[in-house]
Amino acid sequence: MAHGVIRYGSDVVVAVIDPDYAGRSVREVLPYLASDAPIVGTLAEAMRFEPTALLVGIAPAGGALPDEFRAAIAEALRARLEVVSGLHAMLNDDAELAALAREHDSRIWDLRLPPAAPLFSGAAWDVEAKIVLTVGSDAAVGKMTASLELCRASRAQGVEATFVPTGQIGIAIAGWGTAIDRVVSDFAAGAAEQLVLEGERRARDLLWVEGQGGITHPAFAPVTLALLYGSAPDALVLVHNVSRTSIEGYDVPLLSYRALIRTYEGLCAGVKPAPVIGIALNTRDCEPAHAAAEIARAREETGLPCEDVVRNGPDALYAAIAPKIVKTGVLHV
Repeated sequence: MAHGVIRYGSDVVVAVIDPDYAGRSVREVLPYLASDAPIVGTLAEAMRFEPTALLVGIAPAGGALPDEFRAAIAEALRARLEVVSGLHAMLNDDAELAALAREHDSRIWDLRLPPAAPLFSGAAWDVEAKIVLTVGSDAAVGKMTASLELCRASRAQGVEATFVPTGQIGIAIAGWGTAIDRVVSDFAAGAAEQLVLEGERRARDLLWVEGQGGITHPAFAPVTLALLYGSAPDALVLVHNVSRTSIEGYDVPLLSYRALIRTYEGLCAGVKPAPVIGIALNTRDCEPAHAAAEIARAREETGLPCEDVVRNGPDALYAAIAPKIVKTGVLHV
């Protein structure tokens, strides 16, 4: 959460609260975030930089509020800061914190609280903007990052494009969206459809839809499937972290590139065909030579364009896949 907002958010991060690294800058600790924001030990120190909001910058499994965060959140509300949280635990449902927000005329923004969504209607099939969905070998492999980087590359080429947020971190970055993992299952595809309809209002040419989960993830596959149908993609970009060999947290081996491509394309084929047109690899844990070898292996095994869009930038991958992003129609029999 914190990394995503610091690197990609439109709002300025004026300070980061982390006692372990207090006295340093974000750039000193995490150079790839390209931020000179100071790191401080307490909220009181951060107030010197005149913040307007406090972001709960974590995304723990299960989404519970850590007890050690309560005091800082309460202090922020007393200081009339907006508190922004992407946790599954709704802070507005916390009696103590909600009372503090009312008392001090502050606000809690629960990013994961979804708006009401209708059933999927098929309106997404008529969207004129081209739609690209990132899909993953697993959860938390870099689908949001790939979407943001490729969106940036397409805009640099003069394409009217937008990033479509489907999770709490993406919402914090873009300022809009719906956390699909909080929508009741019958309406999740409808919520995804509403997102691409809104996306088309924001950009007429190209929508980069943030993927979620992974199709073989025992816990998160349902949200993956909801996006695969509800966002009505014209093309898919496969995202994989090369350091993983199994689903994180589960003893489930990852499928090969070819098997993943067959699975995703097969699921789309019966409704609205969408080919996998490229691969975005996450090689952050690799030395340069290892990363280059993994990129070359993925290209050789699949015959598809492949790149690490953070390590090497998104321009080359976008240039390779752009001609393959074409509108596809719903299957008629």
